[in-house]
Amino acid sequence: MAEELLQRHFTPYVQHAGEEYMNSDQLAHFRDILEAVKLQLMDDIERTVHTMQDEATVFADPNDRASQETDIAIELRNRDRERKLIKKIEETIQRIDSGDYGYCAACGVEIGIKRLEARPTATLCIDCKTLEEVREKQIAK
Repeated sequence: MAEELLQRHFTPYVQHAGEEYMNSDQLAHFRDILEAVKLQLMDDIERTVHTMQDEATVFADPNDRASQETDIAIELRNRDRERKLIKKIEETIQRIDSGDYGYCAACGVEIGIKRLEARPTATLCIDCKTLEEVREKQIAK
């Protein structure tokens, strides 16, 4: 959902030669992206609540009731994921405000414009994220 919004509504940031990393234009660009995604997610959550209230039907057939309950469970699971993403977006906006946005939380290097375009809530550079995923795989085994 959020990835679709990014692809449809935002053009990639074009860096200029010699441009300082995470300057005010870049920060404003990413803030706009994050706030638009957050707004869209909040609208979706609100729409789901109203739809679920409107479609609250009592089916006599147990199969119909089971289908409805399954649909509701899936929808609620999706909305829970989106609620968590909203929290992550709010934390990311706080990092923009504090001046920490765009830098790896583990090693401090620049995350990079392209990576942030793909995942604006990224907190790790690609190398640290890769190491984290390798560690997770080793622990899971």
